[in-house]
Amino acid sequence: MTDSKTKVRLGVSTCLLGQNVRFDGGHKEDHYLTETLAPFVEWIAACPEVDIGLGTPRESIRLIGTTNAPRLFAPKSGVDLTDKMQSYARAKVEQLQQMDLDGYILKKDSPSCGMERVRIYHESGSATRTGVGLFARVLMEGMPELPVEEEGRLHDPSLRANFIVRVFAHRRWRELIANDFSLAALVTFHAQHKFLLMAHSEKHLRLMGKLVAGAKARKPKEVVAEYSKLFFAALREPARTRAHTNVLQHLAGFCKKQLESKDKIELQNVITDFRKGLVPLIVPITLIKHYINKFDLQYLRDQIYLNPHPKELMLLNHV
Repeated sequence: MTDSKTKVRLGVSTCLLGQNVRFDGGHKEDHYLTETLAPFVEWIAACPEVDIGLGTPRESIRLIGTTNAPRLFAPKSGVDLTDKMQSYARAKVEQLQQMDLDGYILKKDSPSCGMERVRIYHESGSATRTGVGLFARVLMEGMPELPVEEEGRLHDPSLRANFIVRVFAHRRWRELIANDFSLAALVTFHAQHKFLLMAHSEKHLRLMGKLVAGAKARKPKEVVAEYSKLFFAALREPARTRAHTNVLQHLAGFCKKQLESKDKIELQNVITDFRKGLVPLIVPITLIKHYINKFDLQYLRDQIYLNPHPKELMLLNHV
């Protein structure tokens, strides 16, 4: 199993790391990225606007036109930057595809980097928040399974936890298919991720189980492609409290034969407290991990659900 402390490689909008590349000559440093997350990450920074030759400081730019095909303009000078940005984005994404990225964090609201709700200005002069930054659109279309988020959304504990889970899952999957992939390795990978997938999407878990069960009759490349698509689609589904509770009850079921009556009651009470929002997820998980170690339950010890990312990030303390 991959060491969760090994650094992951993430793309990032340069301004979020505190570099003065914004149109106003400033930055938008995000301290969660530069302080909390940084010890676990190798950053690959890019500022599309600087990369296409715009200076710092510079004239502001905006998206103009329709939601599906906006143009990128510098309104003061009237320069149309659409073709230049799209050409750059295609070349940059081709480069990023070779760099073993496990995720990307974009600057919200940016006409180049925003992943959603970017302002688009219309002929009437009004604006709607229906756009996607030109670089962000090419990135997400060119690398559809790559976990992508905006820094603003990462301040929501649930969205942050989901993104980091996806990042480390992407790294594990990437390393699996890079290291002498075999059906046996896929079976092990799927078994280790069973409860994590259950927490995110039981529908996808069932489909993936059928795929793995019938994998011998199919070409390996087809199995890898389909499994990968299902795997990341499942993890994009948010893990809700009800789903976590279901997983916790399944895990508790593996311990029931070894537990004394008072311990069973304590565990059920802790799971109930989590369901009611009285304690964070880390509380029942810590108790279950105690029993796993006490009774040497190897199958559960290998479950990624219990250790989806470095514990130092303390993400389960806020879910």
